[in-house]
Amino acid sequence: MSQSKKKIILVCEDCLSRNYSIQKSTLSQRERLVIKKFCRTCNAHTTHKETR
Repeated sequence: MSQSKKKIILVCEDCLSRNYSIQKSTLSQRERLVIKKFCRTCNAHTTHKETR
């Protein structure tokens, strides 16, 4: 893994479960990532945010 990529974890806003881990470029994206993804706990598509 290069230094320009960082492993981040996405958390569901509704149930706060940590569902996804992805790699993010630290050079081009400075703000926190927000994606709408499927949550297995909620059984619905919800907003997921990057943890700190």
